[in-house]
Amino acid sequence: MIITKSWLNEWVNIESKSGEELCKTFNSIGLEVDRHEVYTVPAKIVIGHVISCEKHPDADKLNICQVDIGTSVRQIVCGASNVCPNIYVAVATIGAVMPGGLKIKPVELRGVESVGMICSSTELGLPAIDDGIMILDNSIGELKLGSALCENPYLNDELIELELTANRGDCLSVNGVARDLSAAFNIELKERRKSVAEEKQVGIGRILQLSHPRNTDVKLMYKAVNQNSFTLPLLLRLRLSMIEEECKSAIDALLFYATYSSGVILRAYGYSSFPMVQDKAQIILEVDENGYAITKGNSKASTIGIIQYEESRVNKDDEIIILEASYIHPDTISRKMAEKKIENGPLFYRTSRGSEPNLEFGLEYCQELFNAYAQTEIYGGSLELNSHHEDIVLQLSIEDISNTIGMDVEKINVTQVLQNLGFNMLKSQAGQIVVGVPQFRHDVSHDQDIIEEIVRLIGIDNIPSKPYSFTEQPHENDASSFFAKRKYYRERAASCGFYESVHFIFNERAKLKSFGFELVNEELDLVNPIAGTLDTLRSTLCLGLIEASSANAKSGRKQIKLFEVGSVFDDKRNEFIKMGFVFSGQASSEGVSNHGKPQAVGFEDFVQNISNVIGNFELRPVEISHALAHPYQSAEIIVDGNVMGTLFKLHPSVAKEYDLDDTYLCEISFDTLEYKLNTFSSYSKFQASYRDLSLVIPKSLRYAQLRDVINEAQSEEIIRFYPVDTYESEELGNNMSLTLRFMLQSEDKTLEEDDITSSIDGVLSALNEKLGIALR
Repeated sequence: MIITKSWLNEWVNIESKSGEELCKTFNSIGLEVDRHEVYTVPAKIVIGHVISCEKHPDADKLNICQVDIGTSVRQIVCGASNVCPNIYVAVATIGAVMPGGLKIKPVELRGVESVGMICSSTELGLPAIDDGIMILDNSIGELKLGSALCENPYLNDELIELELTANRGDCLSVNGVARDLSAAFNIELKERRKSVAEEKQVGIGRILQLSHPRNTDVKLMYKAVNQNSFTLPLLLRLRLSMIEEECKSAIDALLFYATYSSGVILRAYGYSSFPMVQDKAQIILEVDENGYAITKGNSKASTIGIIQYEESRVNKDDEIIILEASYIHPDTISRKMAEKKIENGPLFYRTSRGSEPNLEFGLEYCQELFNAYAQTEIYGGSLELNSHHEDIVLQLSIEDISNTIGMDVEKINVTQVLQNLGFNMLKSQAGQIVVGVPQFRHDVSHDQDIIEEIVRLIGIDNIPSKPYSFTEQPHENDASSFFAKRKYYRERAASCGFYESVHFIFNERAKLKSFGFELVNEELDLVNPIAGTLDTLRSTLCLGLIEASSANAKSGRKQIKLFEVGSVFDDKRNEFIKMGFVFSGQASSEGVSNHGKPQAVGFEDFVQNISNVIGNFELRPVEISHALAHPYQSAEIIVDGNVMGTLFKLHPSVAKEYDLDDTYLCEISFDTLEYKLNTFSSYSKFQASYRDLSLVIPKSLRYAQLRDVINEAQSEEIIRFYPVDTYESEELGNNMSLTLRFMLQSEDKTLEEDDITSSIDGVLSALNEKLGIALR
C-alpha cells in the first residue's frame, strides 16, 4: 500500500509530523514500512504562464515561447510537443540546479536566445506524468505567477510504502491508513463535507431501475452523472503515477483514485449499455455459478467483487455515467474463487481482502471529485440494495486486558483507542467494556484480537519488561507435557546430528495428489490461501523435508540430516502431530578414516540413526501407498506390537526429480513416542557371559518368528540377544546362516558353564521343535 504525506493530510491532520516520525509510528502499530522516498523540487523553479508560442524559424521541433513568471516575461525555447499558449508551467530560472546536476543558464538554440527551461515532471525529480512538459492546474493550489514550486506541499511530498499482512484489508485505502494514524496520534479524522442536493436536480429514479432477488449478502448503491467534459487534474495524475497505477481513461482513473482513497469499491457503467424499459435503464442483479452478476439483457456487465466486462465500460459517446459502489464479504469472494477458478479484474485483490462497506461515503467522495474537477450534472438520490449484517459483540474486562498485556491500562484509554479505530463502544459496566466490531474489520472476531489492537496502539516498546508472575502454583497439564515431550525429542534429534527444519502447515494440493497422499475434503479446505503453491493443509511432513533436502543439496551440502515436528491433517481436517526425518547423501563426514570418500547413506545407517533418537523398535515390511516410497525398501516401525509410523527409501524417480542422491525418510506419529520419567531398576554385580549360536534357517523365515520363539523359551539368565552376522553359500541352498549373540547374567551369582549350557540348550530345543532349526 503506497501513500503520500499530503494525501494522508487530506484525511487526518499530520502536517506537523515529519516523514521519519510517520515511518516510526507505522512500524510501531504493525504497518511495516517497506520504502520511504522524499520528493523535493529544486529551488528557483517557479510558476509561469505561456503567453505565446511560435515555431522556431530554423528548427521544426522547437518553439519560441514568451513566458510570464510574474517579475518579467522570459523567452524560452522549448521542444515539448504539448507546449501551447495560455497554459501554466514549471519554469527553471537562471541559476537553478536540476536533480540530475544540470545548471540552468542563458543559451542560444539555433540562433535564438533562451533564458530558462520549461520543465517536465521527470526533470523536476517527480514520476513521469505526461509526454512532454508538466502542465499545472489549480488542483495543486493557487497558481500565482513567480511562486516557487519548492514550497508547494503537493509537489514536495513524501512517499511511504507499507507492507500489509493479508488480514488488513481495511488499510488498503488512504482512509483506512489515516484511521490507524488517527488512533496512534489520538487525532480525529477530518470531517468530510456531505454533498447537498440542488433543488433542480433530476432524481435518479427517473432514469434508472434496479431489480434484485431477496435475501442477498451483497450491498449495492448507484448514482448517475451527466458528464459534459472531464480532464484528469494534475494532482490526481501525479498521485496515481506515484503509486504506479495506469488507467485506460480519465473516468477509470478518477474512480480508481476514489476507491484508493475511500476504500469503497467503485465502478462506472455506460448508461447506453443497459436495456431500456419505459425510458429507464434496467440494472438486474442475478445469482449465477460465479456469484452475483449485474446483467444487461442477455449478457453480463460485471460480477460483483470479481470483474467488470469491457462491453459495459464507459465510452466516449456515453453522456450519462452510472456509478456503482459495492460491498461483499471477503470470505464469500474467496470461497467462490476456491470452488471455481473465475477470471478476475484489478479490484478483486481489494474485495478478497476486505473493502469499505460504507457505500454512501465512497459515492459522496467520488461525487466530491466530480464536482471539483469536472463539468457534470449529478442526478439526485441513489438506488440502494442493503443486506442484513449483525456486528460481532465482544465483552472484555479491563483486568483481563491488563493481565494479558502485562501492564495496567485505564478504561478511558482503551475506549479512546478503540473508538479512534472505528469500533463501536456499547453500554458497559464498571471494569468491563462491550465492543461492537465494525463491518470493515473482518479480521477481528475474538477477545484476543481486541487486545492485539490495544497492544499495537499502545506500542510494544512502551510496555515495560518484567518477570512473569504466576497467579497460581505451576502445575502440569496436557500443554506443558506436550511441550516437554517435544523439547525432549527435538534435543535427541539434534544430538544425533539432525537439523530442525520448520515449514508452513500448507502444501500444494496438486502435488500431494500427484504423489498419492490423502487430501482434505474440498468443502473443508482453505478458503483464502496465502499462495497458489500453499493452497491446502498438508497431510504429510515428507514433502516439505524432501524440498528442504533438495534446496540443501543444490547449495552444495553433501550430507543432509533434517527433522521436523509438526501438524498434519486428514481428509476431515482433523489435526495430528507427527515427527519426520530425512537422511540424504553421505553416511558420514569426509575424514582420514574414510580417506575423504565416505559411503552413501544406506538403509542400516538410517535405521540406526532413527533408533538413536526414538529408542529400540522393530521393522516389518509393508507396501506403502504413496509414490514417494521405494516399493522394496519400505517398513513399518513397530514398538510393543503397535505401529508407530513408516520408514522407507525415497523412490529413485522422485530422488532424480529433486536432484537427490540416495535418500531415506521416516514419519512417526508423535503420540506413540514414549515419554515418561526414567525408572531405575537393580542391576547385577556379577559378571556377564556371552555365547554365540550360528543357526541354519530358511531364507524365507522372518526374524520376528525366530525372536518370538526365543522370547518364550529363554530363561531368566538370558538378558538379551541380537543378530551379529549372516552367511550365505551354494552349499546352504535356500537356507542361510544367522549368528545370534546371547548375553547371560544372574542377579545372585556368577554363572557357571553348566548354567549357561542349560539356558542355551533350552533355546535350541524350542527352535528345533517349533521351527525345525538347528546349529550349523
